[in-house]
Order: sequence, then C-alpha cells, then structure tokens
Amino acid sequence: MAIGGVVALVVLVLAVVTVAKAVVTVPQGREYTVQRFGKYEKTLKPGLHILMPYIEGVGKKLSVMEQVLDVPSQEVITKDNAMVGVDGVVFYQVLDSAKAAYEVQNLEYAILNLTMTNLRTVMGSMDLDELLSQRDHINSRLLTVVDQATSPWGVKLTRIEIKDIRPPVDLVDSMARQMKAERDKRAAILEAEGLRQAAILKAEGERQAQILHAEGEKQQRILEAEGAREAAFRAAEARERQAQAEAQATKVVSEAIAAGSVQAINYFVAQKYVDALSLIAASPNQKLVLMPLEAGNVIGALGGIAELTREALLKQGKSA
Repeated sequence: MAIGGVVALVVLVLAVVTVAKAVVTVPQGREYTVQRFGKYEKTLKPGLHILMPYIEGVGKKLSVMEQVLDVPSQEVITKDNAMVGVDGVVFYQVLDSAKAAYEVQNLEYAILNLTMTNLRTVMGSMDLDELLSQRDHINSRLLTVVDQATSPWGVKLTRIEIKDIRPPVDLVDSMARQMKAERDKRAAILEAEGLRQAAILKAEGERQAQILHAEGEKQQRILEAEGAREAAFRAAEARERQAQAEAQATKVVSEAIAAGSVQAINYFVAQKYVDALSLIAASPNQKLVLMPLEAGNVIGALGGIAELTREALLKQGKSA
C-alpha cells in the first residue's frame, strides 16, 4: 500500500514536471529560443506554446524591445594631442534572436566594447575644435561604423549619442580667453561698422541738403530771371507806348507847323529847354542852379503849349 502511494506520487510529480516543460508562455516584448538536444531548433514568439518535454527545451530568453547601454567615461587623445574625457549612450534592438543568442557570447558587453573602441578611433582623428562643434557628425559616424559591425549579431543600433566631452581645465581657460577675445573683436568691428554707417548717412544727408539748397537756388534764379524778363518786357512795352505817344505828339505838332502855327514851334523849344533844366538840376555835382535870363521865355512857351493843346481839343470836338 505504501509502495503504491509512493509510485502514484512519483507519477504525479513526473506529470506535473512534464506539463511544465511542455507548456511555455512567452510574454510580450520577449522571444525564447528552443533547443532540441542542445541544438537550436526555432524561436518562440509571444504567446502560449507546446514543446516536446525532455526533448525540446528553452535555450535563451531575449528581449526584443529597444534597450539602452551606458558607455562609461574614457580618455581620448585628439588629433591635436588634447586629452579629453567622453562618455555616451547606445540604443539598440534585437532583430534576430537566434543570431543574438548564438553568434556572440555576451551581446551587451560586445556592443559596449565595440562602441568604446570606435569612439576612440573616430574622435582621435579629429581636432578639439571639431569635437566640440560637430557632435552630430561624431554620432553619425559612430552609428554607421558600429551598426555595420554588429549587423552579424542580429541587432540594430538605432542611436549613439555623446553625452559629455570634458576638455582639460587649462584648455577650458584658454578657450574662454579666446572666446572673450573673439567677442571683443566682433564688438569692435560692429562699433566701427556703426560709426562708418553713421558717417555715411551724415555725408549722404549733407549731400542731399546741398542738392536741395542748389535746387532751391536754381529755382530762385529761374524765378528771378523770369521776373527780370517780365520786367524787361513791361519796360519795353512802356517805352513802346511812350514812343508811340511821342510819335503821335510829333505828328500833331508837325501838322500844326505845316498849318502855320507858331505855338507848335514854341512847344518844341520849351520841351528841349525843360529837358536841359532837368539835367542841370539832377546833376550830383551841382549845388547851385542859376536860371538864365531867358526863363521868362520858357514860361511863355508853356503858355504856347497850353494854347496848342486847347486848339487840338477844339479840333477834336468839331470833328466829333
């Protein structure tokens, strides 16, 4: 009875173990490799699977999610012999579980060392200034080289990022002084450029003012010339009218003389006499004017002019 119970217990235990070995559940985001007698057989995807107990078994359990590896800090000698400290991160994802499980002994360790080696190679071929200003270029070169090297392992490197680049303290101080000098230089250049632009604008303003002033003087001269021309025209017109009046007067007097009028002759004599007296009176060097004894004749001539004018008016009245 006791032996039968022991046998039943053993059979039950074997059944439980067999079922446990036969039924495999793979969680989401992971993949299991299956080995038959120690040889890779297949890869189990997420879900419930049935295996042949004692013949097949789970080999490697791998995560197919994107994973992150920290690249420890290390010293790198640049092309210009500057010692800098650098660290970073690597993002990778398993695409082929069989290769990741059986092509490399320790996947994470291999990726990490491969990244560190190529990091020294890439950064060692660049100057310090290039390291500090071309991080994206460094990341791109590292990703290309390391991804190509890890491709046979069934993984895909998605990103490699440089976290920090630490130059020596003396280099940092030198760079700070250089930066300050460069900024001072740019400030001096900008100030000089500002003064130059101000001088150009001032000269341009003065030139424009001179142009406007010259334009104003030109317009003023044009207006003055126009006024002088108009005045000359008016003066010529007045002289023309005066000449016409004198011609008319001469004609009238000539007709009167032809008619035998003595008053017309007296008119001409009186006119010349008055003109001569006017010139004598207007002379700036004469302070004293002596009237000739014949001044009474001038008055008589003026009376003759009045008589002649009266006769001319009477003639016009009769002719009207």
